[in-house]
Amino acid sequence: MKLHKSAFPGWRILVRHVLFAVLGGLFVMPAYADAGRERLSLDRGWLFHLGDVPFHVPATQDETYYATKAGMASGAAAVKFDDTAWRKLDLPHDWQVEQPFDPKANMAQGFRPRGIGWYRRYIALPESDRGRHVELEFGAIATHATVWVNGNLVNHNWSGYNEVRIDITPYLHYGDRHANVIAVRVDADAMEGWWYEGAGMYRHTWLVKTDAVHVVPDGVRVTPREVAAGNWEIPATVTLDNDGKQEARVDVEMVVTGPDGKQVARRSTSIAVPVLTQVTASLPMAIRRPARWSLDRTTLYHVTTTVRRDGKVVDRLALDTGFRTLRFDAAKGFFLNGEHVKLQGVCLHQDHAGVGVAVPTSIWAFRLRRLKELGVNAIRFSHNAIASEVLDLADRMGFLVMAENRNFNPSPDYMKQFEWMLKRDRHHPSVILWSVFNEEPVQATEAGYEMARRMVAVAKALDGTRPTTAAMSNGLLTPLNVSHAVDVVGANYQIPEYDKFHAARPDKPFTSSEDTSAFMTRGEFATDKARHIETSYDTEAPAWGNTHRDAWQAIGTRDFVAGGFVWTGFDYHGESWPYASWPSVSSFFGIMDLNGFPKTAYYMHQVQWIKDRPLIYIAPHWNWAGKEGQEIVVRVMSNAERVKLLLNGREIGEQKVDHYRMNDFKVKYEPGKLDAIAYTGGKEVARTSVETTGPAVALELVPDRGMLNGDGDDAMPITVRALDAQGRAVPIANDEVTFETAGAGKSIGHGNGDPNSHEDEKGRTRRLFNGLAQLLVQSNWASSGSIEVDASAPGLRAAHLTIPVRAAAPVAYVPAGAPPVDDKP
Repeated sequence: MKLHKSAFPGWRILVRHVLFAVLGGLFVMPAYADAGRERLSLDRGWLFHLGDVPFHVPATQDETYYATKAGMASGAAAVKFDDTAWRKLDLPHDWQVEQPFDPKANMAQGFRPRGIGWYRRYIALPESDRGRHVELEFGAIATHATVWVNGNLVNHNWSGYNEVRIDITPYLHYGDRHANVIAVRVDADAMEGWWYEGAGMYRHTWLVKTDAVHVVPDGVRVTPREVAAGNWEIPATVTLDNDGKQEARVDVEMVVTGPDGKQVARRSTSIAVPVLTQVTASLPMAIRRPARWSLDRTTLYHVTTTVRRDGKVVDRLALDTGFRTLRFDAAKGFFLNGEHVKLQGVCLHQDHAGVGVAVPTSIWAFRLRRLKELGVNAIRFSHNAIASEVLDLADRMGFLVMAENRNFNPSPDYMKQFEWMLKRDRHHPSVILWSVFNEEPVQATEAGYEMARRMVAVAKALDGTRPTTAAMSNGLLTPLNVSHAVDVVGANYQIPEYDKFHAARPDKPFTSSEDTSAFMTRGEFATDKARHIETSYDTEAPAWGNTHRDAWQAIGTRDFVAGGFVWTGFDYHGESWPYASWPSVSSFFGIMDLNGFPKTAYYMHQVQWIKDRPLIYIAPHWNWAGKEGQEIVVRVMSNAERVKLLLNGREIGEQKVDHYRMNDFKVKYEPGKLDAIAYTGGKEVARTSVETTGPAVALELVPDRGMLNGDGDDAMPITVRALDAQGRAVPIANDEVTFETAGAGKSIGHGNGDPNSHEDEKGRTRRLFNGLAQLLVQSNWASSGSIEVDASAPGLRAAHLTIPVRAAAPVAYVPAGAPPVDDKP
């Protein structure tokens, strides 16, 4: 068939591609470079368009012919598409949290539209990169994504939670005048979950450059295991690939260093890597009496893998791992390093007020620190793989993690997602369980058992050091169900079945994988269904769940129950039970609200879970104008032996502490001060108080930390509250606050914990809710100096805050290139 160049407007591009391929193949045979591995950030410099962009529909035979050829994508995937009007932004990015609330949108997604969006970016690669292996790495894209490079469709991804790694080496151009075009179409209307999932490229993005001979993604396996008392082995393997044009023989070395930096093990081997073929090198290493990783001493060992060719380093990467034993006992629960540990866990979704799912790592560190202060020692990331940076934090901060698979399906597409999670996360000492699913309708059937059995087999093959589980919501006692396929039975909301199951199968380890689901609105102490408000006295729970007190009592009084995971640690956007209707747009389940501000549940669990220091708290606040003389239920929460309550110096009563139910006193309201005193062994060990405040007269800004790093990524929350004339926080203030941010940083969002608020989370104003709001600020790229934050509200004295910004080297990144030059070949 004869085609004329005039029939296709991109003929110059086609000819140029062909010439580059020919010339590159004939004349460019570069020697491998001693360049090692580069992992460069691609977060900066993207162009974004909200809404779909139609693909060109071929109208002629010639157009149809070319439209089916490599590199000839049309529409916004085309190399020469005009994107000059698109919005410029940096990643991570969640466009859903930017959208206005819509009562017609999906309730589970928080009454916010999702839709379709496009991203484009240009990168220029130097001639020196020719012959290297180049990959795109997307931390996650919500939800379905299609990726093109230089007009070539290079990837379809069907989940919003798995990392996407794409070998783009065959499609690249080199030299400053020939920028490469990355285009990503994101379909966020495709939902995987029944909660807020966000939309867009919401985790970090990287360009990875290696030698032609390189370690494949997640190709280093370093999961320690104890082979005898005090004797450990890392049965390490390294999987290599070779993009080059000749077989390569390489030396592979693995070195393990302890927390003191001293080498504790070393192993090397030589292996031949054929062209375009993967091979695996085995480097088992024995280690005698390593320091153990534990919740309190998070000792990590550094494992460095180096690949050399003719003595030159061609690839190098490092992982941290830890040495610990774990065991689930059917009668006594969970043991870490031989010591009994009750799992004091929470379930977590991955969004935060103001930023949706595009949560900076430093805000994740804040969230985990709040959990640590609460007494949490275990986290179930529900119901999906979490960002690798968060697991790094869990390793360093000391949490036990149930890593959960998103899609229960052993078919190839979904098994690939499960295998990716296993390979990526098996070096983390924090991970103690692989969960194959959450609440599947087939869980009590033979089909469910067969599906689980296949996924469990894959988990055993890729990591034989951890048990498997599944979060089952029914069917535990049916003749054949998923519990027969997993190592540890996980039960969601099945307290009446605990004892029955243990009696029927006394040799099967058992844990609550999800419990509670109680409702609270922070700072509210009377349920008002008409206004969608839930009391904070822990009396409201759904038919399927339990109050915080009931659920933990059922778990804490049974040795065979390894522990529990409260639904949830934080509130989250969407799934606004118990109302599941407008105007509620976020959940009521959290121990903390969307910002991490504590509800009463926080203090109840804290006194139950923390034993090493005396604690005491009072609820509610003591601002009840108009209720003088009326009885107020005062809840005192303590981990001591006895508590005493006083009002304005008068003793109200004294009680023995009930560590499961807490202690309630009925007190006739009068303004003033409530004091609670905790006693152990007859001695005062702690005291606290609440008192009636005056009206709000001033705002206050309280930073979470004293400084930010000027790397463009570091962020922190600032607590916003109103004070009375004596400097006391006013717990009923609801003033509207206006923010101004200037200098070496910016506001990235805000929230107030009100599940019925429809305020713009990216705007300039936010109303205090029951005394509190939160502003998130982030440093600018390569900045130093300070961030200046001002907060004002009508009738209140304004607040000003200066946050020092320390100069810090930003992560290495790929500068955004210019569009390709349309020159003649």
